[in-house]
Amino acid sequence: MSARSVLAGIGALALAGLLLAGCSTPSADPGASSEISPSPSVQADPDLGAAWLDGGRMIGLVTLGSSTCVPVAAEPKLDGDGVLQVALMAPESNKACTADLVPRVTLVGVPADVDPAADLQIQVSGDDYYGEVELAGVEGLTAGGETDYNPSAGWATAPGQFVLLTWGSSSCVPVVQDVAATGPAQVTATFQTPPADQVCTMDMAPRAQVAAVNDLSEGSNVELVLTGDQYENVKVPIYGSNAA
Repeated sequence: MSARSVLAGIGALALAGLLLAGCSTPSADPGASSEISPSPSVQADPDLGAAWLDGGRMIGLVTLGSSTCVPVAAEPKLDGDGVLQVALMAPESNKACTADLVPRVTLVGVPADVDPAADLQIQVSGDDYYGEVELAGVEGLTAGGETDYNPSAGWATAPGQFVLLTWGSSSCVPVVQDVAATGPAQVTATFQTPPADQVCTMDMAPRAQVAAVNDLSEGSNVELVLTGDQYENVKVPIYGSNAA
């Protein structure tokens, strides 16, 4: 199954303050390079983060900006040097962006010729934006294939920061109430109880958000426990290692 089909129909997520990328995964020309050259006036973003998600089928890119105007990703391309090139675009919306500055996630489908078990260099560009980040490979992850629609999580770049991906209605995104270390290598994320009169659209979309935790004794092989909302002690691994 292509990354386009995995991510299809999730444009509504931008309205929810989340992320989204409707992209396919064509094979790159191994003899060509599409390296992105930033404008001389644009400084590289040192806070760009990335995390593996959905068993290696997706990457969550973490940028800072307005929570209501999350950028979307154009079709990612693996260049001849093995660098994943991602262009960010403003979401299509007529509403004004809030002036807050928060970490938010843009989802990117992973091309089938990327090996998530190997380290991946990522270059991200956009209007007045440029960033580079290296995403460490994780054994056992594989690009391509059909999603199982299960929640997943991956460590991002900043210490203690991870990206959480859930699936469900794009208009009823679970709200994280609390995140805490509940063991040497265990994190518990508690969601708020949704309103009893909540009305949700019937789509099935990926919903991603940034969370953070401190005081973990272990940096890898960490388990995430989801509780609250529709989850009852659902346990998933956090892919990768927590930054030191």
